[in-house]
Amino acid sequence: VQLQASGGGLVQAGGSLRLSCAASGCTLNQYAGGWFRQAPGKEREFVASINRGGGITYYADAVKGRFTISRDNAANSVYLQMNSLKPEDTAVYYCAVYYQRIYYAEPATPPDQYGSWGQGTQVTVSS
Repeated sequence: VQLQASGGGLVQAGGSLRLSCAASGCTLNQYAGGWFRQAPGKEREFVASINRGGGITYYADAVKGRFTISRDNAANSVYLQMNSLKPEDTAVYYCAVYYQRIYYAEPATPPDQYGSWGQGTQVTVSS
């Protein structure tokens, strides 16, 4: 499984960005997807996850109501729409997936549950 994250950049506070994660080497509808982020000097943290069916999503409290995770299995992609961005959202954002046997199961939140990771895309929010 290879993952290619894109869509990061520099944006002013209050702005929006949409991150994309394109998967290859797998049939994405068999995998749950997640986004994580890592700011300088901090550990990687969970941002959002979505199950393979797309019907269950989880969010970190810090992004709830501002970020939306979605997926397009036909495009083999997972997305993260980020609105009302804040300077504290500045980080490298990583997409990740893991094989999910049960279609309607809940998606995992701990990063160690995810077996495949993308290379990361930088998001910088200026105040």
